[in-house]
Amino acid sequence: MTETAAKSPAVAPYGSWKSPITSDLITSSSVGIGAVALDGDDVYWLEGRPKEGGRQVLVRRTAAGQVEDVTPAPFNVRTRVQEYGGGAYVVFDGTVVFSNFADQRLYIQKVGEQPKLLSVLEGMRYADACYDARRNRIVCVREDHSGGVEPVNSIAAVEIDSGLETALVSGSDFYASPRLTPDGERLCWLSWEHPNMPWDATKLTVANFNEQGMLSGKRSVPTASERESFFQPEWSPSGELLFVSDRSGWWNLYRAGRGGIENLAEKEAEFGTPAWVFGIRTYAPLPDGRIVATYDEDGISHLAVLDPANKGIEEIDLPLTGLGGVRASADGARIYFVAASATLPAALYEVELGSRALTALAWSTDLRIDPGYISPAEPVTFPTEEGLEAHALFYAPKNQDYVAPEGEKPPLVVMSHGGPTAATGGTLSLSRQFWTSRGFAVLDVNYGGSSGYGREYRRRLDGRWGIVDVDDCANGAQYLAERGLVDGERLAITGGSAGGYTTLAALTFRDVFKAGASHYGVSDLEALAQDTHKFESRYLDGLVGPYPERRDLYIERSPIQHVELLSRPVIFFQGLEDKIVPPNQAESMVAALREKGIPVAYLPFEGEQHGFRKAENIKRAMDAELYFYGRIFGFTPADEIEPVEIENLG
Repeated sequence: MTETAAKSPAVAPYGSWKSPITSDLITSSSVGIGAVALDGDDVYWLEGRPKEGGRQVLVRRTAAGQVEDVTPAPFNVRTRVQEYGGGAYVVFDGTVVFSNFADQRLYIQKVGEQPKLLSVLEGMRYADACYDARRNRIVCVREDHSGGVEPVNSIAAVEIDSGLETALVSGSDFYASPRLTPDGERLCWLSWEHPNMPWDATKLTVANFNEQGMLSGKRSVPTASERESFFQPEWSPSGELLFVSDRSGWWNLYRAGRGGIENLAEKEAEFGTPAWVFGIRTYAPLPDGRIVATYDEDGISHLAVLDPANKGIEEIDLPLTGLGGVRASADGARIYFVAASATLPAALYEVELGSRALTALAWSTDLRIDPGYISPAEPVTFPTEEGLEAHALFYAPKNQDYVAPEGEKPPLVVMSHGGPTAATGGTLSLSRQFWTSRGFAVLDVNYGGSSGYGREYRRRLDGRWGIVDVDDCANGAQYLAERGLVDGERLAITGGSAGGYTTLAALTFRDVFKAGASHYGVSDLEALAQDTHKFESRYLDGLVGPYPERRDLYIERSPIQHVELLSRPVIFFQGLEDKIVPPNQAESMVAALREKGIPVAYLPFEGEQHGFRKAENIKRAMDAELYFYGRIFGFTPADEIEPVEIENLG
């Protein structure tokens, strides 16, 4: 046994443990991996690189295993359609068409050559394209910002040779997922109208192309109710229409044929997910009629092969979870996806369907953390209001080098995810382990309204945002404190965007948490209803109530309107170019707390939008939140941290 291995853990207060999982380590060694696509035997994906200011770089892995960047600096493959983007590129025959973030124009690039400007119109944004080989054009979602208060969305065709554009479908508020049949004769797409979000109610339409390349004979797939959510329509290699729908109460996989609509795997599980961004893929059809699909059941991700002929589901047993971005090779022999595990970071994987051989093609980080510093997720179900139950993932403090003084209980950080229609998962997150390896407990809450537990659970938040989510976070924290797992006097809550609103609402309207951190969070629901982008401009109609008719609810649930109830310290982090939650949301709250004499800190970041992408800002936010809790809860972090100005702190 080595001297290091034999060393006894040091005794130190929770929160003060020295951890190898530093903010520098996290930001210097990690990239984001997503948006997988195939072109013959070549595999493409996007890498988000914090060290390059968050630039999204298109990367290719050839059949020979050579990995290379495709898009050179300063090109940034990212679209701002619906502000959240996604679906920023399409690849075919060794050619890439992509949206460049700086100007939102389309560029075309032969792999190995320099990108060239393709789109000719000003004020347009593009996303979710597919290639129309018969007509040598791409068909995509287009968002027109050239005039008017609200942008106009449509499905458009862009000619590869000239960049000329033609609107194919218009008239609805939103569009997504234009997909051509293999023979190029038909197109399907999704659309929806205000005030719906895509997980509330969408319409799936099919039409034929005429000789002029325009659409005719439009027909909609019959719906089971007025509030049915369709997701990821695809055509099978034989031309059958596949899609995900929540008509059963769960997002299941369906096929539309002459015999009607057929559920291919009836299961209380989610084969779909909220479409916050374009291009999400949870399944891929195979040439033999089978389908490779991912689904979530009881908060756990699965990968399986579905056989529509006999409704069979064959599980592919893998040591992975959090699977997404599924693609299948043209011959159906290999599948590709991004996944992680409780101990391994996200990676792009290839699976040979025959042998089940699993190969990692690209890692989000080369960093490997000793399991002695990794706290595994423990699913927790706890009682909440109205006799219901809510779900969360609990992470206990863990650091092989330390133990706490006898009798001390750890501080708790409750994490409230964004969305709010979204979910957290149990894959390895160094951002969570940053806390647990320093002696914090973490409760990551999938409050009512989260996805992954069926439509009924997802709709618990309808009309009750700021109530159900807040109750579930508070009840989860109290559940742990009552069982002696955490220190009930050192409970903090943190969240970004919608999670930032839940954080501020919990600190204002409940007397459970002792401190909090709001990352680009909402403090004024009325201001959000009046000043946000088109995609979410009516989101609050469903979450709170129609505005201005129910202005009373917006006032009632806005923390900024009730600062007299808030007496807990808060730290705010805000991007100054955020169009989704503008900076005035944070600044109004900071001013109110400052005037009231409550400890408050504010860190604004130049050049950041909704969510931080620059390494130096990600690092600063992580360190500053730790520093803030140290000052409030009375411990000294082991890290060397640039001090944060905390006003009103004696």
